[in-house]
Amino acid sequence: MATFVDRVILHAQGGDGGNGCASVLREKFKPLGGPDGGNGGRGGDVVAIVDPGVTTLLEFHHGPHKRAGNGKPGQGNHRHGAEAADVVLRVPSGTVITTPGGHVLADLVGAGATFVIARGGRGGLGNAALSSPRRKAPGFALLGEPGEGRDVVLELKTVADVALVGFPSAGKSSVVAAMSAARPKIADYPFTTLVPNLGVVTAGETVFTVADVPGLIPGASQGKGLGLEFLRHVERCSVLVQVLDCATMDPGRDPIDDLDAIENELQLYGGLADRPRLVALNKIDVPDARVLAEMVRPILEERGYRVFEISAATHEGLRQLSFAMAELVLAARKAAEPDERVRVVVKPKAVDDSGFTVVAEDDGFRVHGERPERWVRQTDFSNDEAVGYLADRLARLGVEEELIKAGATSGSTVMIGADDDAVVFDWYPTIRAGDPSGASPRGTDARLDARLDELPRGDVR
Repeated sequence: MATFVDRVILHAQGGDGGNGCASVLREKFKPLGGPDGGNGGRGGDVVAIVDPGVTTLLEFHHGPHKRAGNGKPGQGNHRHGAEAADVVLRVPSGTVITTPGGHVLADLVGAGATFVIARGGRGGLGNAALSSPRRKAPGFALLGEPGEGRDVVLELKTVADVALVGFPSAGKSSVVAAMSAARPKIADYPFTTLVPNLGVVTAGETVFTVADVPGLIPGASQGKGLGLEFLRHVERCSVLVQVLDCATMDPGRDPIDDLDAIENELQLYGGLADRPRLVALNKIDVPDARVLAEMVRPILEERGYRVFEISAATHEGLRQLSFAMAELVLAARKAAEPDERVRVVVKPKAVDDSGFTVVAEDDGFRVHGERPERWVRQTDFSNDEAVGYLADRLARLGVEEELIKAGATSGSTVMIGADDDAVVFDWYPTIRAGDPSGASPRGTDARLDARLDELPRGDVR
């Protein structure tokens, strides 16, 4: 059973932020101690990082659900909640992270490459951080934000310098085993290779990697056989070596037709036309195969191919082939564009950017914006003072003015957030934000007590 896994669906969930603490210092002989509630801790992130020691995604195949820890809540005496540790997922180099729809989020190549899959929520502020000259001892604290949940696809595309391509049982695995220390499974039946095999080859002072990928048959570019499993691993290779079987006993097969079939599939798949190619006529240790190789070699050279007659069994011709591979690999490395330092472009927000939008819908008015949606998630709607604080924040941002411009009237339905996570209010502009609320007992708001039957309790849909 193969233990190489190169595609998994991962369900990542960032940790929730801890809630802030609403506490007031009460000690004898210290009547003006004031609020001392600490902030909640940040939730942990789910982070993918490239580890050179990892070669497969098998771990995530058996455990596709990854969740980071939650932040600890704040406490009194100005004690902040502890931050949760990040969950680090160690992935092989060449891992591509995409959405289930196919949108590429990250292409992780090289040791240490990092991508945050799911971010943890921020911790809520305690009442000590919310105090102001007008609200000296808040009777509420902000809730921690929920962590981000995301489903992603982890796909491993082999990172190698040279790819050996050819029909099943053409001898690709034998060539890798003869040229390197790799010991792939070798048998005389088709599709023995189900997963890529990597081997490290040294030719003089040049060290490069060779990938033996699953065999190719006509129609592979449309998913026939193991074609797609083959082709997507070839994308990253800078040199292609066509391994042709000169000793096949299958009727109607010859090296020229095999080469044409391979080139046709490479063309249909696309993106591989610019890769330099070599042709290796394999199994010349068989007498009839040697004669056939000598016959087809001039034809292939007329087409512009560099042709090598090799035998994986006797190692004949492998040294010459390895040096030819090294030559093309060095040329590809020199031609590669040098890594440019990414310039940081600062794009300041426009002076008239309010940070939110108000859209009129059939069933009410919807408010979109990072800050309004975050403030709603942080509000404890069981605390009237917290609701009044939210009204103050929205009013200072200009939400009420935009609602009036959009045509909202008293009692209109206002939704803040997306359809699947919206908080619904009955909007009453007569409750004026900014009215003094310090005279109210902690946890209450006089502006809301006047409309007990009309409290915007925040019915979450």
